[in-house]
Amino acid sequence: MSYRFAGIVDRYLLTSSEFTRRLRAVRPEQWTAPTPCAEWQVSNLVNHMTRGNLNYVSLLDGGSAADFLRLRDEDALNGDPVGAYVRSVRECAAAFRRPGALRQILDYPLGPVTGEQALAVRATDTTVHTWDLARAIHASEELDPGLVTWISDHLTEIYAGLAESPVSLDTTHRFFAAPGALPLAEESPQARLLRLMGR
Repeated sequence: MSYRFAGIVDRYLLTSSEFTRRLRAVRPEQWTAPTPCAEWQVSNLVNHMTRGNLNYVSLLDGGSAADFLRLRDEDALNGDPVGAYVRSVRECAAAFRRPGALRQILDYPLGPVTGEQALAVRATDTTVHTWDLARAIHASEELDPGLVTWISDHLTEIYAGLAESPVSLDTTHRFFAAPGALPLAEESPQARLLRLMGR
């Protein structure tokens, strides 16, 4: 049986490596810098990403949507942001490579999804937050073009059936930022994706 999102673990690892590259460039004074996510400083964003990876592993291990939400902001960095994030990526990828993991139905906060769809959501989230981190620390904001194209081509499928979606006009925007301003005449694929994601 074929998968909806071929090579999703590799895509997740690629976008995670893009986030890691910016993360390694964070200078000591930048941990308290503001990010495009108004409520977060850089340290909060990195914790969100690290904790998120661990929460996805927990879902595969039978964790509930309630647990996922309860643990969202719990500290996962333990004073070692780079190391903690890199370890969380490794753990998450290994979990989703387990036999049957991509077919497993998870109790995701926005509705039951397969492991495969959950990881597609995670890869998308990581890509957008890579841009957030890059902007916050004045690093290169250019996202991997292949990832941008893949996400843009699959947005509807990635969020299909979820209670909230960044591409739905009637979504509540409880989990996703509202889309940005109207498109410019010469909008690049990356600019379009970021605008849809509220950047």
